[in-house]
Parts: sequence; C-alpha cells; structure tokens
Amino acid sequence: SLPSASPFAFRKLAGCTLFITGASRGIGKAIALKAAKDGANIVIAAKTAEPHPTLPGTIYTAAAEIEAAGGKALPCVVNVREEQQIINAVEKAVKTFGGIDILVNNASAISLTGTLETETKKVNLMMDVNVRGTYLTSKTCLPHLRKSRNPHILNLSPPVNLNPMWFKNHCAYTISKYGMSMCVLGMAEEFRGEVAVNALWPKTAIHTSAMDMLGGSGIEKQCRKTDILADAAYCILTKPKSFTGNFIIDEVLLREEGVKDFDVYAIAPEKNFFLVGASQTFKEKKLSGSQAEGPVGAKVNTESAPAKPLSPVAETFRVIQGAMSEEYVRTTQGVFQFELSGDEGGTWYIDLKSEGGSAGFGKPPVTADVVMSMSSADFVKMFTGKLKPTLAFMSGKLRIKGNMALAIKLEKMLTQLNSKL
Repeated sequence: SLPSASPFAFRKLAGCTLFITGASRGIGKAIALKAAKDGANIVIAAKTAEPHPTLPGTIYTAAAEIEAAGGKALPCVVNVREEQQIINAVEKAVKTFGGIDILVNNASAISLTGTLETETKKVNLMMDVNVRGTYLTSKTCLPHLRKSRNPHILNLSPPVNLNPMWFKNHCAYTISKYGMSMCVLGMAEEFRGEVAVNALWPKTAIHTSAMDMLGGSGIEKQCRKTDILADAAYCILTKPKSFTGNFIIDEVLLREEGVKDFDVYAIAPEKNFFLVGASQTFKEKKLSGSQAEGPVGAKVNTESAPAKPLSPVAETFRVIQGAMSEEYVRTTQGVFQFELSGDEGGTWYIDLKSEGGSAGFGKPPVTADVVMSMSSADFVKMFTGKLKPTLAFMSGKLRIKGNMALAIKLEKMLTQLNSKL
C-alpha cells in the first residue's frame, strides 16, 4: 500500500531497540511487527503472560510473531502501574540489546462513561495507566534514549482540543489521554535536540480486541486495520530527532508521504468510518439516514400519544410494538427509557421486562433500567440501522445511564429489527 519511493522501502530500523508498552496485541503489536520486518529488537512490555479468557495473545505469542517477521523479541511482564516492573524491564532490555532507541507508550485503559457512572477504580486505572504509566516509562527510558543516535518517544494520544464536546461524555478518559499528550508537550521541549517526542492518533476507529468489546458484533466494518497506525508510526520513528513536539493524525501523515489508496487499510472498503477525537484537523462525517418506514396499523401505546402520530419516531415505535415477542422479553429482561430532543422531543420507552412487552410514548410502566438521551433524528437513524448505537455513544450523540449490559442487549435486538424498520 506504500509507494516504493517512500522511506518505507528501506530497513531504517535494523538493529534499533524499541520498548513498546501494551505490545502483546492490537496497535502495539502491529507497530512491533512493522519494525521487526526491518530486523529491529522489540521489548514487549505488557501484562499478559497467561492467555486471557476473552482477549487474544500473550507476550510470548507476540514474541513468536516478531521473531517470525525478522526481529528479535524480549517479552517482559510489565504492568505500567508498577514502577519496579518498568525499571526491571528497562534494565533487562539494556542488558540484552545494549540500549534503547525508541519508546512507544501504547498501553492504555479506557472507560467511555460519564462522571457519575465512572467508578473510582476505573478513574484510578485510567490515570495510573495512561498518565502515570506513560510518565514513569518515559522517565525510566530517557537516560538510555539520550545515548541513542536517533532516539524517539511516541505516545498514542490525541491532539489537545479543549472543545467541551470531547469531555462531556467521558471526562475521566479524556483527561487521562490528554495527560499523555501533555507529556509530549513538556518532554518535547525539555529534551529538544536530544530526544524526539511526538504523539500519534488515528483519524478513524481502529479495529482491535478492545474495540470488539466496546462495540460488539459488526463494529469492525466501521474501522480500519491496525496497519495504518503501524505505517504512520514507522514513518515518525524513522525521521530525525529534530522532528519533535508534533501531534500527528495517521491519515494526514501518510497522505504527505504519498499514500493514496486507503482502502487497503479498511476492514470493509468504502464504508463510512467513525472518526475519533480530539483533533481540529478533521470533522466527523455525517451518517446518512432516512425516515423510518413500517407497517401501518401496528400496535402502539396511544395513552399519551404525541401530536404527530405518523412522525418517524412514532412510526418507529409502532414497528417495535408490532415486533414484540415473548422471546425478546425473555432474553432481554430490561426496560429502556428514551429522552429525545429536537422536533419530536419527549419521553418514550421500550418495556422488555413485563409480560408481553410494550413500547410507546411517555414514561415506562415500571422503573427504567437504562435511560438513553439523544436527538429524535439520531434515534430514528439508530433504529433503522443508519447509525450504530456504539458509534452514537462514542461520538457523543447518545448518552446512556444505567445498566450498560442491557444497553448492549438492546443493540442486538436492533440488529434483528432492522429489516422491519
């Protein structure tokens, strides 16, 4: 996918030692494999030594892949929350390979939840891994990086954008990722002329195991492969150390390098991608949608009927009510309340807990397990398959309070209903 005349055509990282946190899977492993093809030495600094029940890969399986790709691997058990584990791994890396040339701070924890819904232990985890872990790993590697001919630190973190939209739905997570970005701002200036320090962030969602857990089945079609970040990282890490203090978006950089075909990075070419923040260099694509269509006459709760019974939202609820089944109720066991804004604003509900189930305008007959807030237009798009619930949530179009597991169950029901809506 890369032009032959670009820097990628040469083995520029041959013999270099990369210390990569979180390199047992996902983006970290992709960057490691890209460097391994040059014959680089890779220190896999990650937690997973034993197979995880749901996530693929360990530091040892990653090491085998790196060796097969042409590199040398040193798997180290490292939880970046534990300073001594970082110190031990750095000492082992220096003893094994003679030094460290590149640090990639990739390890990260994520919880896309609001302030009241984010448990303290999750806040601590994100701050410890994302901010403190990045800071301590950088601090521990820097004395060795300063001895390298072309040292780099690369943080997987976003450009700092203080628009409140990037904070309002997942304040703790944004703060923690911006903490990584602030490490770039400070260290790039502190070590200017000695060590390059940059940040890399994707323009679109990237398909990883974490994204599967967040988005569920089908999310990969809205994502790009980890290869795009690996290629962008390679480009940054092969630049001179004078290239520092930059906040780089993968696609923007690769276009500058001459890449024209980005379909090679897509899981499903020509699909709309979910654009991720927080960058001022691009705007979110508008997902196309149409008014909901359904069978006229399907049952709907008209006890407090809205003024426009044939509006797209009302029509959507008619179809939902008509599709109610004991099977949906039995397998879901949840009550969902929708607080909609815009032209068809108001409170609506889906009861998949009471016998027979019901849906309609007004508050549910029993207390809701999940409350979802969004615009009426986005609600219709979501229920007609034009807007993925996960993408709506992550982009701030949908706010969820209550039982997240039930919210995921509702998404599965939507998949089955799409053909009727």
